[in-house]
Parts: sequence; C-alpha cells; structure tokens
Amino acid sequence: MERLLNPRDVRGLPKAHLHLHFTGSMRPATLLELAAKHGVRLPEALSSGEPPKLRATDERGWFRFQRLYDTARSVLRDESDIRRLVLETAEDERRDGSRWLEIQVDPTSYAPRLGGLIPALELILDAVEHASAATGVGIRVLVAANRMKSPMDARTLARLAVRYADRGVVGFGLSNDERRGLARDFDRAFEIARKGGLLAAPHGGELAGPESVRDCLDDLGAGRIGHGVRAAEDPRLMARLADRQITCEVCPSSNVSLGVYERPEEVPLRRLFDAGVPLALGADDPLLFGSRLAAQYDLARDLLGFGDAELAELARQSVRGSCAPEAVRKELLADIDAWLVDGQAPPGS
Repeated sequence: MERLLNPRDVRGLPKAHLHLHFTGSMRPATLLELAAKHGVRLPEALSSGEPPKLRATDERGWFRFQRLYDTARSVLRDESDIRRLVLETAEDERRDGSRWLEIQVDPTSYAPRLGGLIPALELILDAVEHASAATGVGIRVLVAANRMKSPMDARTLARLAVRYADRGVVGFGLSNDERRGLARDFDRAFEIARKGGLLAAPHGGELAGPESVRDCLDDLGAGRIGHGVRAAEDPRLMARLADRQITCEVCPSSNVSLGVYERPEEVPLRRLFDAGVPLALGADDPLLFGSRLAAQYDLARDLLGFGDAELAELARQSVRGSCAPEAVRKELLADIDAWLVDGQAPPGS
C-alpha cells in the first residue's frame, strides 16, 4: 500500500464526475436564498447549515431522505434558479478538479413549474451549455426515470432523452429506492434508450444487495451502474463486472450517510478496486451528504489507504467510464499522468 509523506492535492487531480443528482448538487447557501426568494419554509434538517442525519436502510429512513430532497427541489421554480444551480455546480466541479460532469436529472420533477416536460429539459440543456462554456468543465446530462412511477412514464422519458441525444443527453438512468419494484418492469424504456444510442446507467447495488446489480445487467442492459457497491458481496459478480469493464459509480460519503455502511472504513472500495472492477467516485447529493467530489478522493486516501498512484488510477477509470469524446479522454488521461509526476495538471488545462 503506497504511503506518501507529502501527498498530492486531489483537487489538482483531473477527473470525471459520473454520479451527481441535479437538485442534490445545490449549494446549501443557495438553497436558503432560493427558499427565502420563493417563500418556501424549510425544515430544520435543511436550514441548520449542517448535513441532515439520515439513515435510509429502512423504508421510514428512505422516506425522510426523499421528502428532504423533494423539499429542496421545490425551491427551483424559474429559469434563473435553474441557471444559477447549473453554473454554481460547474464552478464547484472545476474547484474540485472535475473536468467532465455527467449530471442526472428527472425533468418531470421540474416540468410543472417550467412550462412542461420539453421546456424543462431544453432549459436544463441550455443552462448546461452556457455553464460549460463559462467554466471549461465539459457537462452532459443523463435523463433518469423514477422507479416509483409507472414504466410507461419511463418509456416517455426514454423517448425524450433519445430525441435530445444531439443536444447533450448521453445516458438514461433509473433512480429512487431500488428495493421497490422490479428492474425488468423498465426493460422497454431502457431498450428504447439503448437503441437510441444512449448509455444505460441505472441505480443498483446500494440499498439492495448484489442481486440488484445483476438485474440491472440482465434486464436493463446496463453499461454502467449507479452505486453498485454491494457487488463486493459476490465474487462472481465482481469478476463479471471486471471482465465486461462495467464501471460502478461508488459514492462513499453517501453510503455512510444513508446507513449502507456504518463507517467510511467499511465501504468496500478497496475490494472492488483490487478485483478489477472499474470505479468512478461520486458525490451523489452533496447538499444532503455534506461533501463534494474531491472529498471522496480524500476519503479513499485517508481512510481506505489509497496512495496517489491508485487515486490517479481511480481518476483514469472515471474518465474511461464516461461518455466524454475521445479527444477529451486523451487530454484528461495525459493530464492525470502529469499530476502523478508533478503534483498538478499542466497550466491552462
């Protein structure tokens, strides 16, 4: 295990961020300001300035988490709110060394206040384009269906996502409590997305065990897994993921905050990494979990024993697992190598 007396700054490590939810990317201060702007009364858990204490391994805990998320989403009511969130998120990504972001959004959640499903997605994509140009962070969108809603709704979203594949939509996801319903109920939606050229990236292997990862692979044709951390409980499944190079978007702080693991040291990042499973560290919902992307790399180093060479490899795996164009990938991979040599990315990168 590599140990360095003077470890390199992980914020200077170029990386891709593949697991970040739209509302969950909001700054706490922005939440408070938008709540005041729109007269939204926030519960103490969202207004205290500290991350709420959550434990979602039972249904009551997950309901509380989802209720807080829905409350936070309710402050996003007009075009300026959306543009502010996206720009600030891009600024935060750049600060953490993220040079490529694939942000996940269910546009149906914002449609009622933004003029409908299509106007909501078009606004989000336009905000993404402008934020990317302003910050230099490459940003794309994964449209996500909600597994608590109808599979027919998911098919509608899949068709919409395919329609905007040339405007910045690169993938199709499935979020919310994976213990509810069956992955195969959404197989037609994912078939539509895959045939339209989109990456299939459903959530699995977080609140439910390794069987949910297998369902994502077998029933939804997943090319990437949101979370997937519970695959570490099944050596044959890890071997399958490694053999097929299916990236798992592991979110250590989120796993602990939601009670999947009691302590950060228990997150099986090392087990997955050593088994050859491609990984992409993610922050999931910084608004609720209290830490952004660079903090996940700090956690991997400080608590899970990853040395700088291994952190660089995690960054490479995040880039390889992304939907970034080949030219962007090559540049990022070269800059990761430079960080490992010099401790920072090349000037102007």
